[in-house]
Formats: sequence, C-alpha cells, structure tokens
Amino acid sequence: MRGSGQEEEEGDEVAPAGASDDSSEEPEEDAEEERRIREGFIVDEDEDEEEEEEEEEKKRRKKRRKRHHHRHRDEEEDALDEDDLELLEENTGSAFPRRRITRIRPGREDSPPAPSSSKARAVVESSDEDDLDNDDFPRIQDIHNIWDDERAAAGRDDDDVDMDDFIEYEDEDEAGGAMDEAEREERRRERRRLEKARRRAFGSRPELAGIDQSAWEEIHEVFGDGHDYDSALGDDEDAVFEEERAKPEMKYQDVFEPSEIRARLLTEDDDLIRAQDIPERMQLATSSLSPSATLSLYKSLTEDDLDDAASWVITRLSSRKERDFFRGDGLYHHLLSDLVQAITCALRYLFVSEFEVPYIWTHKRDYISFFDPNNPRAPVELLSLDDLWRLYAVGQKYRSLLERRDALDALYTRLGVHDDYFENEIRKKVETAEMASDATEWLTMKYREEKKNRFDIHFHDDEDQAEVRKPKMPSRVSAYELAKKTIVSKLAEGFGIKPQEVVQNFMSDHNTHFVEEQELSPLAYAEQFVDPDPTRARPAEELLARARMIIATELGKDPLLRQEMRNLFKSNALTSVLPTERGIAKIDEHHPYFNFKYLREKSASEMLQSPQFLNILAAESDHLVTVSVTLRPEAKASFERKLNDAFASDNFSDTARAWNEERSRVVQETLEQHLLPVGTKWTREWIKEEAEDYLSKQCAQTFRERIDVAPYTPPALKRGEVPSVLAMSWGKGDPHKDSIAIIFLDEAGRLREHTKLNNLVDMENQDEFLDIIKRRRPDAIAISGFSITTSKLSRRIKELLDGAKNSGDRSDELPNIPVIYVHDEVARIYQHSQRANEEFSALTPIGKYCIGLARYVQSPLNEYAALGSDITAITFDEEFQQLISKDKLLTALERVLVDIVNKVGVDINRAVTDSYYQHLLRYVCGLGPRKAQVLVKKIASMGGNLVNRDQFIKNGLLTTKIFLNAAGFLRIIQDSEPKPSKNRHGEDIDVPDPLDNTRVHPEDYELARKMATDALELDEEDIHDEHPSHVVSVIVQDDDNEKKLDDLNLDDFAVNMYQANNDKKRHTLNVIRGELVDPFGERRADFILPTDWDVLTMLTGETRRTLRLGLIVSVQAVRVKENSVIVRLDSGIEGTINRRYLTDQGLPPPQVVKQGQTISGVIIDVKLDLPGDQFSIELSSRESDVSAGDSQFRRVKHDDAWDHTQHDRDNEMLQRKKRAEVDRTRRVIKHPNFHNFNSQQAEVYLEKQQRGDVVIRPSSKGATHLAVTWKVDDKLCQHIDVVEINVDPTGQTAGSKFVVDGTHQFSDLDELIVNHVQAMARKVEELMVHEKFKPGSEDDLHLFLRNFVAANPAKSAYGFTLNRKRPGHFNLCYLANKNSTVQTWPVRVTPEAYYLFDTPAAGVPELCDAFKVRQKSMSLGGGLGAPGGGKTPYSSRTPGRTPAPGHTTPGHMSVRQVGRTPNPYGGASTHPSAPAPGAFAPPGYGGASQYGGAPSGFQTPSYGQPPPPSFGQPSAPPGVHPSRAAMIQGNSWPGGF
Repeated sequence: MRGSGQEEEEGDEVAPAGASDDSSEEPEEDAEEERRIREGFIVDEDEDEEEEEEEEEKKRRKKRRKRHHHRHRDEEEDALDEDDLELLEENTGSAFPRRRITRIRPGREDSPPAPSSSKARAVVESSDEDDLDNDDFPRIQDIHNIWDDERAAAGRDDDDVDMDDFIEYEDEDEAGGAMDEAEREERRRERRRLEKARRRAFGSRPELAGIDQSAWEEIHEVFGDGHDYDSALGDDEDAVFEEERAKPEMKYQDVFEPSEIRARLLTEDDDLIRAQDIPERMQLATSSLSPSATLSLYKSLTEDDLDDAASWVITRLSSRKERDFFRGDGLYHHLLSDLVQAITCALRYLFVSEFEVPYIWTHKRDYISFFDPNNPRAPVELLSLDDLWRLYAVGQKYRSLLERRDALDALYTRLGVHDDYFENEIRKKVETAEMASDATEWLTMKYREEKKNRFDIHFHDDEDQAEVRKPKMPSRVSAYELAKKTIVSKLAEGFGIKPQEVVQNFMSDHNTHFVEEQELSPLAYAEQFVDPDPTRARPAEELLARARMIIATELGKDPLLRQEMRNLFKSNALTSVLPTERGIAKIDEHHPYFNFKYLREKSASEMLQSPQFLNILAAESDHLVTVSVTLRPEAKASFERKLNDAFASDNFSDTARAWNEERSRVVQETLEQHLLPVGTKWTREWIKEEAEDYLSKQCAQTFRERIDVAPYTPPALKRGEVPSVLAMSWGKGDPHKDSIAIIFLDEAGRLREHTKLNNLVDMENQDEFLDIIKRRRPDAIAISGFSITTSKLSRRIKELLDGAKNSGDRSDELPNIPVIYVHDEVARIYQHSQRANEEFSALTPIGKYCIGLARYVQSPLNEYAALGSDITAITFDEEFQQLISKDKLLTALERVLVDIVNKVGVDINRAVTDSYYQHLLRYVCGLGPRKAQVLVKKIASMGGNLVNRDQFIKNGLLTTKIFLNAAGFLRIIQDSEPKPSKNRHGEDIDVPDPLDNTRVHPEDYELARKMATDALELDEEDIHDEHPSHVVSVIVQDDDNEKKLDDLNLDDFAVNMYQANNDKKRHTLNVIRGELVDPFGERRADFILPTDWDVLTMLTGETRRTLRLGLIVSVQAVRVKENSVIVRLDSGIEGTINRRYLTDQGLPPPQVVKQGQTISGVIIDVKLDLPGDQFSIELSSRESDVSAGDSQFRRVKHDDAWDHTQHDRDNEMLQRKKRAEVDRTRRVIKHPNFHNFNSQQAEVYLEKQQRGDVVIRPSSKGATHLAVTWKVDDKLCQHIDVVEINVDPTGQTAGSKFVVDGTHQFSDLDELIVNHVQAMARKVEELMVHEKFKPGSEDDLHLFLRNFVAANPAKSAYGFTLNRKRPGHFNLCYLANKNSTVQTWPVRVTPEAYYLFDTPAAGVPELCDAFKVRQKSMSLGGGLGAPGGGKTPYSSRTPGRTPAPGHTTPGHMSVRQVGRTPNPYGGASTHPSAPAPGAFAPPGYGGASQYGGAPSGFQTPSYGQPPPPSFGQPSAPPGVHPSRAAMIQGNSWPGGF
C-alpha cells in the first residue's frame, strides 16, 4: 500500500529540532501513555483486552509521532499567507485571526481529514489515521456485512482515534514546549472522548464499509475529503446530524421486489400466519399452494353458533345424505338425530377447536360415527372423509354468512330506523349470502334519503374522533329514485296495498292483507296528479306507468320474493343454446361443441354432475353460442298466478277489474325486469359452481388413485420397503443424436452413480451396463422416454439380462430384476425445473428425467408433493380439466395430498436434513409452507434431531393447537429401547418413546400402554421402575404380538369406557392395536404399473380415441415386402398392410407402393403386447374401405335435448350458401393486373406495390361489374366500380366497353388504367409534392396550423392533407387567426381536375387560387373567414337540413346570409357560366353531388336584385390574375355569396 511505503520513507527523514527520534525514550513515553489511557480512556474493558489495547496503542503512537515530525517539516510550504486569508474571508464571510495557519492538502497520507460532527467524517478520520494498519478494517470481501450497523459501530468505538482540527494553529504547537505533557495529553484525551460520544450518538454509516485503505487514498487524491470549508458551514452541522439520525433503518422490503418477498413467504401476512396458533390452511382463503393465497378474515365460531350452524349445514351436505337420512323411507332415517350430533361435533372440532380434517378422521372418528353400546360390533359411519371436507367447505360458507349478517345488522343500526317488516320477516329468513346481499340492497333503496339526511350530534366535551374515510356513493340517480321524489309516489299508494304486504300474502297460504278499493278508475285517479302547469304537465298514462315502475321495483328488490324465485329456478330451470352466425359455420359435426350446439330446454339439475355447462360457457366466451336460462312455462305461470292473487282485489266491479289489470301489468314488469333476470343470473353461477365442484372432485379422485400407493415392491422386498432403482432413458431415441442415460438411486434416495452409453449394441457398452447391474444390483430397472423407440430399449435390456443369466457363470449370477415402464408426467416437469438444477446441476436434462423416474418408483407421493403449485400442469382429465379455475383445482388436489401424507406420516428428523423429503412437511395436519419452514429452522438450530414428541412443546417448536393437530402424524424413529426419563442425578432428560414412532396421538398414550400391559398380562409392579412405554417396545418386538392383542376384548373395553366417562374410543382402540402390531405400517394400495394403453400414450401421444377402429390415418411406407407393406404413423407406431388389404384387385405390394410413399389406410386392428414391448396396428388401404370415409367415427354425438327443427333450418341455409359459392364461377380475364381477389386481399397485395399500382378484380355487385383498386398512399386504396358492357356470360373474357361513374367510357382495360387511374394518380402525386401538403393525419395538420398562427399572429395559414376516410380525396384545412377554429373543405380528385366544392382547378396553383378567392369573398361576407363565423362545414357540424329544390342550397348561399356556412357536399352548379361537361366539369355533375347535396337548380341572386357594392364580386386576392378571379367567381357563386 502507498501509505505503508511512504511511512517507511518518512522513517528515514531527519526529525526537526525539538523532536527526538531516539528509540530509547519511547518505552517511557509509551508506559506513561498506557497508564493514562487505563485511567481515563478505556473504562469498560477486561484485563486481557486492556493488554491488547496497550500493544496496539504503542504501535499507533510510533506512527503518529512520525507523522507529527513530518508535518513540521512541511509547515513552511503549507503556510497560508495574507492573500489566502483574505480570500477565505471573502468567500466564507468569517474572520480569521492573523496567526500562522497551515493548509491541509487533500490526498496527503500524513494529514488526517478535518474533524467534523458528521458521521461520515468521523469514519473518514478514523480510517485515514488510525486504521491504516488495522487488520480489522473492513475489506471489499466483507461487503456482505454492510448492514451490521451495531457491530460496525462497536468496532469503531474500540479504536483510539486522535482527532485533529481542520485548521491547525501553529501557535498551539509552538506553545507545546511551554505546555506540560500532562496538559497536552489531557487535551487529546478530551478530544477523543467527545468524538467517541458523538459517534455513539449518531451510529454508523454502513454505506462506507468495505472500502480499503488504497481506495481511500485514491479518493482523497482526486476529490479531497469533501470538508475543506466546513468551518464556514458550522451552523448547519446540527441540521445534518438530525437528517442523518432521521434516516430510516434499511429493511428487506427496501431491497427485494414485492414478488420476490411473496415468493419467499416474507410478507407481513406470512409473519402473522406463522405466529398465530391456528392451522395454516385454516388461515387462508384459498389453497396454501396458490401463489396468490390470501388471509381469511372470518372469525371462529362459538359454542352458541353450533346448533344453528349444524341446522344450516346438514341440508347442504349432499343429496345422498338427504336421501338416506331425511326421507321417511331412507336407509338411516332412524339415525337422523345421531347425524345432527355428529355434524355438531365435527363443526366444533373444525371451527371452535380448530382441528383439521385428517386429525378428526384419524383420532376423532368415533365422534362422527354411530356407536351402539348394545351392539358395538356394528358401528355406522355417519360422515365419510369426503363428507368431512364438504362439511369444512360448507362451514366456511356459513361463517361468511355470519359476517354478512353482522354487516347487515350494523347497516340497519346505522340507519337508525325501525322497520317491522325487516325485523320480523326479512332478517329472520336471511339464510344465504344472496339473501344478505338482497336485504342490504333493499335497505339502501328504501332508506337512501334517511341515510343522506342523518347527521351526528357532537357536543363540545366529546372526545375527538378520528375521521373515517367513507366509501364514495354512486352519483347516478335511478329512475326509481327520481319518481319517488315526485307526486308519482302518492299515485303509487293508490294501488291500495303496500309491496311488502303483497309479498306477505305471497309467502302465506292465504291473503293476510287486503286491497283498499278505489272509487275512480286508474286513469281518472291518475288525472288528479297531473301538474296544472301545462308546460310541466305529463299525461296521466305516463304518470301511471311511473307508478307501476315504483311498485314493480319495490317488489323486484324484495329479498323474500327474490329468494322464492331462486328456489323456483333451482328446481325448474331449463337451459337452451343457440349458435351465433359465426358458430353456425364453425361448429360442425366433428367439433367438440357440436354436442350442445342446438341444446333445447335441458333441465339444470341434469347438468350438475357433468362438465357440459362449463363447455357451454367456454363456447359462449368464444362468441360461438348464446345461452339462455328460462323457467318451465308451467312453473312461471304458477308463480305469476300466485303473485297476482296476492296483489289483486276480490271485488268484481268494473273499477276493480281495471285496477287488477294495472296490478297485473305491475306483476309482469316485476317478473320481466327484476325477478327473472335475478333468477337467470343466479342459476348460471349455481350450475357453474356445481359443475366445477364435480369436475374438480373427479380430478382429485384420479389424483388420489395415483398417489395413494406404496413404493414399487419387487419380488425380493416386503411391502412398504423402498427399492433401489436403476432408471434408464433413450430420450427421443435418435441413434445419431441421443445417448442412453443411466442413473442409480439407493434405497435412501441418494444418487450413487450416473453415466451415459451411446447404445447397447456394442460389446463394450453392453459390458459396462452389465457391470453396473452386477455392482449395484438394483431392485428394479425403470424405463421411459419420449418416443416409441423406448420399447426397443426395453427389449434390448431384457435380452441382455436374460443372456447374462444363461451365460453359465454362477459366481456373478444376476438376481431376477424386473424391467418396468414408469409414468413420466412428473419427471417431464422435473427435468426442466429450478429444483432439478439446484439438486443435480451436473446432470443433463435426460439424467434429471431419469432421477424423476427413479424417485417416482420409490414414492409417487413424494414426487407429486414436491411439485407444489406446478401440480396443476399434470393432466387428470384429458378433455375438461382446463375448464376449472386454477385455485379451485389446487384446493381439491391439496386436500388429497393432505389426506395421503397424514395417512403415511412424516419422519420429522429426516425432513430437517433432506430437502427433497421436506416437501411432505407442509401437508402435515396443522402445518403449511410457512409453519413448516419455521419448524425446520427451529429444529436445525437445536442440532437437527428430536428425541421425542414432548420436545415440540418443551422447546417451543409448536404452539398448542398446532401440536395437537400434527403430533400423531410426525413420527420419530427410535433406535433403541426407552431409557429412564431421569439421569442418575434425578434430573429430567429427553429419552425416546416408542409410541412416538406410531400413529397413536399423545393424548391416547396411556390407553396404548394399558393395552400393551394387558396383552402382555403384566401388573403395574412388573413395570414400576421402567419407562412408561417400556411395555410398548416389548409388545412391538414380540413375535406373537398379533395373537396376544387379538385376545383382548376391545368391544367390552370400548363399552366400559363409554359407560364410565362417555368416551367414544372404539375406532381409536383399533388404531392402537394396529400400531402395536406394525408401527406406521403401510396402509396404501400396491404400486400401479402403467397399462399397455398408458405406455402407448406416454411414448407416442396416441389414445384409444385417436387409434379407434375405423379411423382413416395417413401412413408412410417404410419397407415393401412381397406379401405386405410395413408402414409408420407420424407418432412413430409401425403398422402392417397385408396384401389382401392393399388393393381391391389383390396386386402384389411392389407393384402398388414404393418405399417412402404416403398412403391412407383404415385402422382395422391395434396390437399391444406390453411384456414383449410390441406396439403395432393393422390397416387396410383398399379403395372400397377408404372411400367410405370415417365421418361416422369422428362425428360428435349430440345431446338428447336437441332442437332438430332449428338444426335442420340452419343446416339448409349453410348448404345453400355453399352451393351459391360453388355455383359462382371464377372469372378468368387475360390481363396482367387481374387477380381473383376480394377488397381486403387486394389491399394486402398493394401494400408492397408502388403508389398508383392497380389491381383489377371481380366485383361483388355481380357478373356485369368489375372492381379496380389502386394504391393512393400507404395503407390507403381507392376502389372504383366499373360497369362492363356486352359482358361474356361465361365470365372467361372481359366486356367490350367499360363505364366509370356513368360517363367515362373506355374501350379496354388498358385505356381505363392509363386515362383514368393513372391520370388521377398523377393529380394526387402533384398535390402531394406541393409545399402546402402536409403528410400525416388531419389532426397533425391542425396542430401545424395552430402553431404557425401562434408564431405569426398577423398571418393566416392553410394546407392540404389526405382524407383517409374517403380515398382519392384531400382535405384543405384553413385557420384565419388564432381566435378562430380550423375549417376543413373537401378537395376531390378527378382525371381532369381538382374540385374545391364544385369549382374545378386544372392544377395545384389554380386550386390554391380558387381557395383564396373563395375565402376572401366569404370573409367579406362575414362567412368562414370572419371571427365568430359559423360552424366549420367539414370538421365540425354541417347544417341539419338541406333546403328544398329551388331554394338556396348550402353550397350556393347568398352573401347576405352572414351566419351560414357552405355545405362542402352541396349540389353541383348548373349556372350558365359553369363549364360544360367535357371541359373542366366532372362527369355526371348535372345531377346530385357525389357529396350528397340536394339536386341542383338554377340559382338566382337573393332578393331579386344585385348585391350592394361592398358585397359584390370581391377583388382578386394578391397574386391572382383578375380575369381568372372573375372566372372562378363566376363558376363558384352565381347570384352572389
């Protein structure tokens, strides 16, 4: 380092006078300083630390003294002269004493930086002077300690820092000789003490850590210390201190992205979940596997809620429960009360005690079963495992309902009203979330005004309350609210009965409220409410309609009536489907949506147990079908009749009949506008939810079948033992690219060996493979891959193993090793996962794939559990799984994982050390990803091993509820017999307990010990000095334990416990017996090997549906033999076409087929031989078989509820359209520009062509028309209609004459292109290259004009741009001044001229002149150019009506009409002075203008006389020839403007 090098040089310098460098004097000075330091500076250190401090202080004193000598040597050159002092005073505003002052030069190692109260400077000073040779100085590699503020601060407090001032006064040094050494040292010590106190007060600066001395020196050389003028800024130091101290502490939320924090489960919600003594899954609103899992904010139920909850839940469990328990003839109707009791117990465990489903199912099953003490051998399972999960889901809905009820009550209380109908009728019947929502809406509607007008009264001595931000109410006012505020509300009361009374009549069997009759008819009664002011009066019919609307709205919003309508829809809803216009064409007989394309009035109850409705909704979202949900006509009529009866009067007078008709209209409006839409919407959601539940249940059942299996059991192992596996894969099976990957996992799941072989044909590779087999002796060989060539690998392996067995060498005889195919869906995901890269980064993707295969053989449960949220990528239902929402599917699959993991149990000590096995821990009852994470960390901090389950509580690893949930499923494998629980000193120690390795819950340990003691026929005296569970270890190790336990009469034992303590333990006793015989024994089904079709689908993707007999497939001939042809499908499956199935004539194959030829064949047989690894098909390519087609096999069967009439009608229309398209002959015209394009295809074709290029194409107007499309500009084409004269009927040649716009005639297409299209293209090109043309949109031109006029207020501006809405036209935009608006006039292009309105202009200059003349004339007449003139004719608003013929049209208005603007699309002029057709007038301008004006006529000047001179013909604008201006004026404004 530079610092050390310079110090060596400085050591050779001669010290200045007055300073001694004699080394003999140093020990005395150092000893004296050590004594002073011990007395005054170091006060809190131990003796050993003080000795180390003394040694360090000696070294620092030597270096400090050398630097002090060197400073004196450089004093002269560093001295500040008078000019320097004056400059400092001038810049800082401070006065400096005229003493000798030395300058500190930045970058000098011998000069410490200026002392300052800033923390940054404190660090710099300590670094610069004292820490140069301090080994504890932070280095670059210590940057990871940058946040350790306290440690950094503490480290600096131990340093003895000598602080020097920014400006050193030389007189202090000069006075050093007179100053006593003690005084000098006292002054230094005081400075050190103050600086240390300052550093402690303000903490450390972590951002300065990690910079070594060399870096500091370079920084100081370049930048200095940054505090050269701090003496002039001394007043700001306190503010700096406060600012530094106020800086917030750095947190991980400030460093990591929110998504990363969520992924690592470090949010505040995650911390709350970890801390609460509630099972994690119960704290979440969705699956714990979901990345978007959120907290559930529902509160727990209380004992008082259980009875109501049980009554509410029991009717919503399942239809099977309703059939078996509720019906009088049900199988278990006599156990209905026991079912209610079981449900109450389950709800108590779930929502009061907060136990998860696996705990209840395993340890409390006796309380959800029927136990008869008189017949204990015949228990009845009242609730199954599925029922428990359903109970949990429905119970959550009940908690949500309670929350909504509380919110409803709170709203009613806040309104401060008293409503008997709400309290006695509505509130007591709020039984669903929909009813709670309806009641809230009803209250808000009825008491909206009361809610607005309420105000709180506050007194002066009230406590100040925090202002609560209320949600903003909608500002939109409905028609109902408007009507309620008018006299119409009084008219509505004239119907004689209140809406809620109508509902009460409807809900009861007979009318309890009756109508008050009116003497007047409805219209006469309504006439009384008509406003006397005729300007504000509304007809009586309208008032009556509004009154009906008020009553219909109040009836339609009534919660009780809405709930009745939902109940009606639930039992009588019908679903119908009709295709859209797009769906008619797209959904054919082979489309999966064809099943319901014309579904007609299918009962909603039939759609609950199928995915059909989800498919319908998917088709609707694709805009292929429309769905309607209706009521059965008889049900709707019955409801309407009942509502009419509740509303109508019983009187038979004419007035009463008239009022009943009005009431009937109200009922109709109530149904159509309110009740039916509500019922339809709810029914759609109800069917969707039920269908999703059904489908997710199906997927979960398939998933359960895959993971509720034991590890694969080879012949040499017992059931439940984990095999060692050799996994092999050839990948895609390409011999030129892919090698064979081999990995070996031992029984503990550890990777022991991996290698690659190019093939198994070479002897060297065969020997290597057999060597691995002989050395490792795997229990099974697992095979899978990505192509059918994997079957060849399997055959080769079996041949090699059989050959090795038959070789005769008995010394290396191989065991009987099974070669099996393995499901690879999990391995395919694993090979590309981040988890695979972290665990086996050295392996290739195929090697990782083999790891997944081997692990699957050892435990399918572990493999699926490790997937986490990626488990939804696995297909459990091939056709419909994608129709379920991901969160719902995750919840269903997670529940299966929770069931099976708790059924198997988790070895907690292995989970701490094995990250792969650790994935199971999150599914343990009570735990989850967050709680499992913190549990593993706590156990690891204790040493990573637990001895017994008591440690979970004693060491604070689990809270009480979590322990009760999880204890029975966390196994602790014991290595030895239990030892005494106290050591020789009588102290409690942790000792193993054999019951901790069983499924027995700690609360049943005494029961297990009692059973073991009775089975062994021991007394308490026999086991008095042993561990309490000693008898358990004895019975477990007893070879005759099963017989001894069978001798126990568990039924009598259970009856005695029930009679003595009312404890139900019959099932628990069976569990304990099973665990004493086989602790944590294997209870899962045997490992399921894939079937032949499973293997075929896995290797090729083919299924039973794609290889169905009768289907026609394309195949390629691979080998041609004399009597057969070997073919191959695209999926790789080989097939055979025998000679008799090749042709109808029976020709030899070589004469018919060549190698590599593609032919079509009908599948006639599928041959699958899994043991022999043979998969093939047989086909027929005979013309008679192929010509019949396979439509009958591919056709989708339609639903039984089918609208045949509509299907036939739409099918006939579709066929008619197809025939019309076929009948339309394609035109064939021999011309290079002719193409059979439509308009869109022509525009796409011209995109890459030049401006002015042409496409001639058929016209949609018929055979006598052609269309010419030419490119005006990029993405802008004009389409011209051309009429053919003498057209060829066959469409093979063009006509003899072509007419455009009715007047332009051409003899052939070339003439039309040259004289019409290209002429217009030249006109367009001429205008586009003019300086007044601005490319871009019209808005861009407007902006340019505004900017120009703003910069030049005295000028006007105009310009041209393309009209992209009317190709072939331009817009002329003009801005008169900055206060006016931009006006837009149309410019039309013809082959002969430009037309500004109807004024022709041969060229662009003439067009500009025409504009100037017209604009000046109009400005003189107060038209467009005048400030405050009329509306812009084109870009803004045109006149609303066109004058009748003979009057002034907008295009020919009088100059006296100063407030009018010309219509840009007015009629054409026929003034005598206008040019005749053939000159400049466009063809066809004798009639109506192309822009849509009125038919033109001869226009005369207004008032029948010439206009005044000031409004006569205006003078020509500057630059325009007067004669031309006169001509333009004559053409443009006959009769004046």
